Amino acid sequence: MDKVHQKKWVRVAFLIAGSILVGLGVVGIFLPILPTTPFLLLAAACYARSSERFYQWLLNHRWFETYLRPYREGKGIPMKAKVLSITLIWTMILFSILLIIHPLVVRILLILIAAGVTLYLLSLPNFRKSTPTANGIETQGEGKSKGVLKGG
Repeated sequence: MDKVHQKKWVRVAFLIAGSILVGLGVVGIFLPILPTTPFLLLAAACYARSSERFYQWLLNHRWFETYLRPYREGKGIPMKAKVLSITLIWTMILFSILLIIHPLVVRILLILIAAGVTLYLLSLPNFRKSTPTANGIETQGEGKSKGVLKGG
């Protein structure tokens, strides 16, 4: 894979970060306050730069592929993941700005980063899982449309 970084210490750092992010994603599956999808997306990005084996494992894992596939197919991420992610980002940024970070330049930079991530998340389509109906036709919410009919 051409995305894997050449330097070994960088690959190890990405592998460790990816593993931590997978752990947070797993916790998010069981703990509703943590958004699972963004952690797994970040883990996939880390693994893509560190290990083809771990990257493929994550993408094809039976628990994680349902969180990663819609994003990879351009269908977006669930609204719940967006709301939780944006809430968590702004909570942590505001906490850092108000209580930890003192230089004004760093505070401004953190706000700009949070705003950029927020805009990116809001620009993604809202993914809704397919839901069967009484007549056997599944409706699947894709993007910002009301729904797409698919034969069942």
